[in-house]
Amino acid sequence: MSEARKPGLLRRIVGGLWWSLDQSRRLAANLIFLLLLVWMLAALVKDGPTLKQRTALVIAPSGALVEQFSADPASRAVSRALGEDVQEVQLRDVLRAIDAAREDERIERIFLRADGLTSAGMASLREISAALRAFRAAGKQVVAYADGYDQRQYLLAAAADEVYLHPAGALLLEGLARYRPYYREGLQDKLGVDVHLFKVGEYKSAAEPYILDAPSPEAAEADRFWMTDIWQRYLAEVAEARELSAETLAANIDRLPERLAEVGGDLAKLALAEGLVDDLKTQDQIRQLMIERGVEDEDGHTFRQVSMEDYLARIDQSNPDFGEGDRLAVVVAQGEIVFGEPPPGQVGGVSTAALIRRAREDENVRGVLLRVDSPGGGVFPSEQIRREVELTREAGKPVVVSMGDVAASGGYWISMNADTIIADPSTITGSIGIYGLWLTVPRTLEKIGVRVGGTGTTRFAGAFDPSRPLDPAVGQVIQSVIDQGYRDFIGKVADARESTPEAIDQVARGRVWSGAQAHERGLVDRLGGLAEAEAELAELTELEKGSYRLVYIEPELDPFQQFIANLGGNSRLAALFGASGLATALAPKLGQQVAADLAWLEALGQRPLGAFAHCLCEL
Repeated sequence: MSEARKPGLLRRIVGGLWWSLDQSRRLAANLIFLLLLVWMLAALVKDGPTLKQRTALVIAPSGALVEQFSADPASRAVSRALGEDVQEVQLRDVLRAIDAAREDERIERIFLRADGLTSAGMASLREISAALRAFRAAGKQVVAYADGYDQRQYLLAAAADEVYLHPAGALLLEGLARYRPYYREGLQDKLGVDVHLFKVGEYKSAAEPYILDAPSPEAAEADRFWMTDIWQRYLAEVAEARELSAETLAANIDRLPERLAEVGGDLAKLALAEGLVDDLKTQDQIRQLMIERGVEDEDGHTFRQVSMEDYLARIDQSNPDFGEGDRLAVVVAQGEIVFGEPPPGQVGGVSTAALIRRAREDENVRGVLLRVDSPGGGVFPSEQIRREVELTREAGKPVVVSMGDVAASGGYWISMNADTIIADPSTITGSIGIYGLWLTVPRTLEKIGVRVGGTGTTRFAGAFDPSRPLDPAVGQVIQSVIDQGYRDFIGKVADARESTPEAIDQVARGRVWSGAQAHERGLVDRLGGLAEAEAELAELTELEKGSYRLVYIEPELDPFQQFIANLGGNSRLAALFGASGLATALAPKLGQQVAADLAWLEALGQRPLGAFAHCLCEL
């Protein structure tokens, strides 16, 4: 036999590189395994000391108050471990913590810091405020403190027994307003873009920014009407909480320059003089006050306390969900309603419909609570979701809709077939109307010396090419689609509300209402929040309180994602792996608004025959 040939130089080099790569892969895999093992062991360790008597629950929401997070649990867990946690807090978590603490004899009081809250709707704020008042009614105390309050943060603070403000801080009540950019001159005069609007309803103002330079008289009238209702409710609730007069509060806002001059331009002193806060204290002074009211912690540096996150983790550990017994399912529809299966933060026609269907097909689920916080969006995905609501009721499972901050236009479309619609008095709803928007750019192309020409086999071949002028006959086609969409909308509302299309048309035509105004006009069955919606669903399903579990139906994670998500809830892991603490730079508000508006305009242009039920009505 001949001697085996020695591999050539090139083959040996390639082989060596492959061996090195393989060893590196194995090393990386082993390191990842060891890291996960450490995480698992840490997760199994009891998370923190036992909760003791006379503990204060610290509620300090940071970032935006939302119905559901804008990232999936696994992604949030990884971000949290890296010190890059998304600044959001779920409304349900705040309410759950306050409700549990009300019955927990170990929790003596709530210490509220609302100044980290960056955005929140009025309806959500009122739900938290009501929970705080219920906590106080149980004989427990709420103390609020902040370095400074805006008027939304202050609505929460006003529900406390005592409200404190830093001496160098500020509190400013200013009222409600809606001001936004209008693009007609920039788009049409400057860029040469022709924007064609097709709609039904003189109050349907969602697309006005693209065709006007300012709000139409109808839009201004409607906005003023519902905003005034919400603002008067705000003043009344603050006045009642602080034992003041709503008229005095309103007058003080109008007299702000004179009132501020009287205290030497000091906004903190002005808040104290007007009775909006009880005293001005620095952080060390409020810490000492809380120590005197409660118990000093083991280190002797502050008062005995537990954060909302750690408190909820303890609640979850003591009440594991084994997936058995009767359930009431909650499906959250928050954000714009779009086609398909979008990421968290939007409502997908396919994905949200699938969640409702999953709840319907679960034999343990007795009824569905659909929590809607949406300004609407596409008609077709809205109809996909509405149909699943209808099928769920036909299957014998009641559906109750709880409207959050906004449930307008498409948000109302997906709500209308529920057994019961419940809205907060300050919910923004209605906007029952349809519109379509089509952009053509031949004038824009002419500005750079470009002309478009050609031929087609029929009159409408190429008619929806945006580089060509809009044929009036094409406009007639689009308007016909919009008219039919509106008839369908009010017809479905009439059937659902046991009314007539003519009667619904009188309160529709794109007009926006507050929850209280919608209730007066028969678009909403009852006024209330999540608690009232849960009670209504329990009654419809004939379930007693305590005999069922309330579960949120959300997109399912694969086993690895679930593992990472579970680890992310462990505070020791967060302390172990959190490092950077770098703040995310935020774009100016106006820049964000313009970017969002132009992105929406681009999305509209992709569907020339698309009908939209959308409301630009958030505060």
